[in-house]
Amino acid sequence: MSDAREAEEPRRSNDRDDASHGRRSDQSDAVSDAPEAGEPSEKAAEPLAGAGEPSAKAEERGTGAEEPGVQADAPRTDAAKPPAGADAPRSEGDEPLTGGADVEPRHSQQDDGGRRKYGPLGTTLVIIPTYNEAENIKPIVERVLESVPDAHILVADDNSPDGTGKVADELAAEDDRVKVLHRKGKEGLGAAYLAGFRWGIEHGYGVLVEMDADGSHQPEELPRLLTALKGADLVIGSRWVPGGRIVNWPKSREFISRGGSTYSRLLLDVPIRDMTAGYRAFRKETLEGIGMDEVASQGYCFQIDLAWRAIKAGFHVIEVPVTFIERERGESKMSRDIVTEAAWRVMSWGVGSRVNKMLGRKEP
Repeated sequence: MSDAREAEEPRRSNDRDDASHGRRSDQSDAVSDAPEAGEPSEKAAEPLAGAGEPSAKAEERGTGAEEPGVQADAPRTDAAKPPAGADAPRSEGDEPLTGGADVEPRHSQQDDGGRRKYGPLGTTLVIIPTYNEAENIKPIVERVLESVPDAHILVADDNSPDGTGKVADELAAEDDRVKVLHRKGKEGLGAAYLAGFRWGIEHGYGVLVEMDADGSHQPEELPRLLTALKGADLVIGSRWVPGGRIVNWPKSREFISRGGSTYSRLLLDVPIRDMTAGYRAFRKETLEGIGMDEVASQGYCFQIDLAWRAIKAGFHVIEVPVTFIERERGESKMSRDIVTEAAWRVMSWGVGSRVNKMLGRKEP
């Protein structure tokens, strides 16, 4: 997998998905291309035994990508390798904030039993969507770069009125591993991630990571997700598998999250425990193979949509236990509309899938 190409001028990218067809409209892409960086050096996680054979489609996608013919810069010499213990949990006092560092990853039904061969990961791009996160963006960027020094960061800002974009620009000016994608306005989490995915793929990144700006996703746990991705197509940081947990959540929020995942898992007939999780690491080939241009969902539903598409396409999905921490600064973007959208979309997908199976139709 090649590293990112050097661009001489800011690019214009089409970032916004049409609400119904997933088509994109013009957005400002005020970013420069990334320099070459190495891969995380963690040891790959061993797969669990007793899994079924992968589909032929998944077998084909699990192979390494060809090296694109692009000119790359020399590797960074000032970025040190991840320090020993970089994947250790961040603590508050004497109590660790993450469980599961020694817990086996949970494999989906697409488990390859260790027989598939995966290509190298390539450079990691951590995509952090922002809207009014001026207080949070600097700390989270610093923690990501400390935890995975070879990673690059793309801040996808939806023209935040609180000046988040300006703060991100200042961080980018100080560190060439940080890029900023300035978008025209608030269009939702799904649209921001899709714009970041496209930008990352266009610029040669091999791994695309979803991460919240508010600190609920701990960057210190990212090395474990990247290690697991060496033997998978998609890794989900899961709250609802053994070793995963949440901190400072009200019972009502936990009920919605657990209920939403259970509801989705049963209706869509998938083995994933945390369908709504937003801490994820994708291989580039996985995103290219799930039909991103057809995705029009947002919020909770966006995460469910991508996970279900990956399972249907035969990709191998692993859940790694993480600790989710409720934000301390800023306001949550969760709303009743987001939950309602997820409920009816999942219902329609589940019913449609069952009807197709009864009638012997191929899944769209």
